[in-house]
Amino acid sequence: MKWKKLTIETTTEAVDFISDLLLELGIEGIEIEDNVPLSEEDKQKMFIDILPELPEDDGTARINCYLEMDQDLEDIAARIQAGLEEIRAFANVGTGHISFGETEDKDWMNNWKEFFKPFRVDDSIVIKPTWEKLKDVEPGDLVVEIDPGTAFGTGAHETTKLCICNLKKYLKPGDTLLDVGCGSGILSIIGMKLGAGCAIGTDIDKNAVETAQENAKINHLVVQSGKETATRLPGTAEFRTGNIIGDDAFAQQVGEGCYNVVVANILADVIIPLSATVKKHMVSGAYFISSGIIDMKAVEVADALIANGFEIVEETRMKDWVSYVARMKESGK
Repeated sequence: MKWKKLTIETTTEAVDFISDLLLELGIEGIEIEDNVPLSEEDKQKMFIDILPELPEDDGTARINCYLEMDQDLEDIAARIQAGLEEIRAFANVGTGHISFGETEDKDWMNNWKEFFKPFRVDDSIVIKPTWEKLKDVEPGDLVVEIDPGTAFGTGAHETTKLCICNLKKYLKPGDTLLDVGCGSGILSIIGMKLGAGCAIGTDIDKNAVETAQENAKINHLVVQSGKETATRLPGTAEFRTGNIIGDDAFAQQVGEGCYNVVVANILADVIIPLSATVKKHMVSGAYFISSGIIDMKAVEVADALIANGFEIVEETRMKDWVSYVARMKESGK
């Protein structure tokens, strides 16, 4: 289906006023384009390491809205123009120029799937989208099926690959695994397939937790749910919604002093505060595998790990991304 696109050239000062005008005219789902930089508060909320390079903010903005093909654009444009003239009395509207175009109604939620194909992480681990058929399978291959949905974690990103390779190296059969920021559940699932005794995944996004549960079932894992406290039953995976850093009650539910390996594929600005609290969940001598660290923040993360009593045993890199394997010092040493 095609849609009519109407674009208003204006200023950032007038964006809110024009947005209200469009809503009054029954136009919903508007899109705003500007070069206003994110505030420090926004950056912290979004945990952004790398900001897109924007042109200098010159105060201009574009407002796009989409209308059905049978709607009268000239009539709507005339009503918008009249509203703009009223707004000019108390705000700088800019040029107020209105232009038209057309756009196709695309399935943005699913079109990305055509680019997600089966691939090898290394010589034995294969990631396969649930909707694809796997052709090249070797004896002994560890095959993981994933449908990430809206959650992060196809396995193709460098940060996830670094975590997978480090899990393969440091996770021992029977280990208890904690996956902080589990996303699609891919690291918990691979951990179980590598021999973990059980895995607990946490995420602040409820949708991610639901996706992780479904992916675990697709991979024939036994999924625990509904318990107030993490069960950590042998041979099971469990996924919970909550903030392990800022919610003490949730952190207690996840369990203290019981994990042999903790993996966190998040971002530097989350790993740094996590490094100060994660030890209480770990047994003596446990490993903390962290990734999602852009190289410009690697030193900052390393300093936080050391300051919080960890010994960095390995640093691995892939393109601009860094992963640390840090070991919790054993008691008495």
